[in-house]
Amino acid sequence: MTTTPTRPVLIGALAPLTRPGWAEAGQHLLAGMELAVREANDAGGIAGRPLELVVRDTAADPGKAAAAVEELARLGVAALAGEYHSVVARTAATRADALGLPYLCSSAVLDGLTGQPSDRVARLAPPQSRGWRIYADFLLGAGHRRIAVATQPSVYWASGTRVLREHLAPHGGTVTELDTTTLGPEAVCDALADGRATALLLLVGHPEPAVPIVRAVRRDRRLAEIVLGAPAGQPELPSWKALLGQDGTAIPFLRYLPERLTPLGARVGAALGERLGEEPSFVAFEGYDTVAVLADVLRTHGTDRAAVAGAWPDVEVDGTRGRIGFSRVPGIGVWQWAGAPVGIVDRDPAEPARFRVLHTDRG
Repeated sequence: MTTTPTRPVLIGALAPLTRPGWAEAGQHLLAGMELAVREANDAGGIAGRPLELVVRDTAADPGKAAAAVEELARLGVAALAGEYHSVVARTAATRADALGLPYLCSSAVLDGLTGQPSDRVARLAPPQSRGWRIYADFLLGAGHRRIAVATQPSVYWASGTRVLREHLAPHGGTVTELDTTTLGPEAVCDALADGRATALLLLVGHPEPAVPIVRAVRRDRRLAEIVLGAPAGQPELPSWKALLGQDGTAIPFLRYLPERLTPLGARVGAALGERLGEEPSFVAFEGYDTVAVLADVLRTHGTDRAAVAGAWPDVEVDGTRGRIGFSRVPGIGVWQWAGAPVGIVDRDPAEPARFRVLHTDRG
């Protein structure tokens, strides 16, 4: 007598796994999702059915993401998860919403994740307006009111610049944009030397052109007093330390971890460290929490897409970084984890592999 194999419950997973995407972030995101799937299956799966990821590489390409969402919908996934790059996640969220496919976005922070309010889309990462306002307050508290930003053309960078400018202006702060499509690293240094900015924020991609800009600024004696910052989190992953070493320290960035992980977070962090062979980034914890939430929803509400989408306001899940629940946040058109932690950290000049916590905010 033969038995019929149990049909798995499918979750579509989006991540940038190749360049020009930030592949390190994608690998950490996927590692977190895969660990949560393994643990869900060890605990019995979804009503006895195994949970399975169907992974697609977006390579930071919105077109690839849109095609992947359509393919995953045809393959019968119960829900969509993941993605790191905001512009890519926005395309994925818009397409998923149109197809009636529930989507839990892991890491992207762009406020306008969908073109119009959606009941099908939820998000774990804090919206950009919240995180970058916290960063602007951090700059003000450190005495910085004349800010320069090295930028590239992108909705994400433009949105971040706007948040900074609008939040700093009432306090007498100014933001000067330096377009890296026309200014090389040396020209950025010349502009800083000629201006009056006390801080330069890196609103550019990693490793290019962020790494060459950091090197140029660190070696320019005229800029010894300039403070570097990277609100988008480029210094988080190991390649930053590998490429820049000491030059990459003391550059504050946003990190979506609490000062202390939950007991679950500590256990998951150790397992992720073994899996990755390096310290897990906040992106890896976001990946784990994404699947932990979806597994709970699928167990308690079933695998029908409409039921999954309808469950967002009922979510109460212990995550690696706190208790996760979704609500409607003013100005945000998707279901949002309002309590997502926001921290500002940097790499310690005395020990570049170690992070110093400079500020935390719990929402």
